[in-house]
Amino acid sequence: IMQVLPNSSSADSKKTQVENMFDDIAPRYDLLNRILSLRIDTLWRKRVRKMIAPHAPNKILDIASGTGDLALELSKLNPKEIIGLDLSAEMLRYGDKKIEAKNLQHMIRMQKGDSENLDFDDNTFDAIAVAFGVRNFENLEKGLTEIYRVLQADKPFVILELTKVKTFPFKQLYALYSRFIIPTLGKLLNQSQEAYTYLPNSVAVFPEGEEMCLILKKIGFQKVTCKTLTFGVASIYYCEK
Repeated sequence: IMQVLPNSSSADSKKTQVENMFDDIAPRYDLLNRILSLRIDTLWRKRVRKMIAPHAPNKILDIASGTGDLALELSKLNPKEIIGLDLSAEMLRYGDKKIEAKNLQHMIRMQKGDSENLDFDDNTFDAIAVAFGVRNFENLEKGLTEIYRVLQADKPFVILELTKVKTFPFKQLYALYSRFIIPTLGKLLNQSQEAYTYLPNSVAVFPEGEEMCLILKKIGFQKVTCKTLTFGVASIYYCEK
């Protein structure tokens, strides 16, 4: 898998660059997300929740949790505990504020950590999900292997990720949108054009569809399925250990 870095002129590892980038954009991240996705991202997260719901999980891990949007959506399943894990302390800080505003501190715990070196015992969680996060892994297979390790047998792992739009005319429209509008808006609202140039570039080289399903199967996951959402702007992968 080709590596796309937030800052190609930096000698730092991708992991460090991603952490610094998200620390930088954390104050405006939620606002930008809503504008850029036209709020459709909220519907996608509901799909993740509905896929996990039949398992009635007690202990959920939300990988690359950011400001906790997916953790908050999954709280509607009423589990005993959700851990929202992320590299960026700043993103977690904003997530904590949202959790406090909804009085969900008893259920959701935000934790700084590395998805590729999970600090949990084998078979700890009975559901794991990640929204828009696997693309930022430094080593995709290492991260997925760690997720497999800490998930209980026969339990669900769901990935929500942006993908390349392939159908006319949406492909052409989205190419313009991601290449010009996203970085420009990112710069206007956030003073970080770099971060929002990284976003479409990282989507362009990331494995998707059948290729991603094959990687999940190689790690050991079963019942692997992929569904495209909203003209192919995103895909949702479901599998079980």
